[in-house]
Amino acid sequence: MNNSVKNTARLLGAGLRALLVLTLVCGVIYPLAVTGVAQALFHGKANGSEIKADGKVVGSSLIGQRYDLPLKKGQETAEPDLKWFQPRPSNGLGTNSVNTQYKLILSGATNLSGDNKDLVGQVRAAQQAVIKDNTTATYKVDKADVPADAVTSSGSGLDPDISPAYADLQVHRVAERNGLSVSQVDKLVEDHTSSRILGFLGEPRVNVLELNIALKGLAARS
Repeated sequence: MNNSVKNTARLLGAGLRALLVLTLVCGVIYPLAVTGVAQALFHGKANGSEIKADGKVVGSSLIGQRYDLPLKKGQETAEPDLKWFQPRPSNGLGTNSVNTQYKLILSGATNLSGDNKDLVGQVRAAQQAVIKDNTTATYKVDKADVPADAVTSSGSGLDPDISPAYADLQVHRVAERNGLSVSQVDKLVEDHTSSRILGFLGEPRVNVLELNIALKGLAARS
């Protein structure tokens, strides 16, 4: 065997050894180490920030859900179940998207400009629905009361949170539909309002799933 062949064989052997070592380190040891640290120190976040109720997983604190009535015959879009707090609109990718009901296949915004006629029409329709749905015999919602997050989807289309203003707007309707006092539901919203991160990052927010789980428990006890 001449020197050229020997050198080639040595190089191939060294390359194969490097491949095996890197595969072991980067493909096995490192992922296992990261997974172990994540499970040990950040167990909840590493497993999807699951939210449990009645002993079973009902969702994630990171992903929004709909609270709708079953579809009636001939309906294409379900009506909201007004005994629950409602989330932001979920039409982030448009009316023909698989994401219109918070399905977890696609995530994204409409990318429509602020003066786009389709977006303006969606916002106006959503505003009218919010006013109609949340006006009760003892509480009237005005157009000026409707916050932006009540009529627009988020950048992801999957926002699990609403603003305290939108939660407050729904209090009278939720109280009436569940046979609770306004003060009881008001306190529920207050208890589930999260402040800005570190006191200055982001905005105050209310996680809709967590709030509705608490509402279910309160209604069951009343």
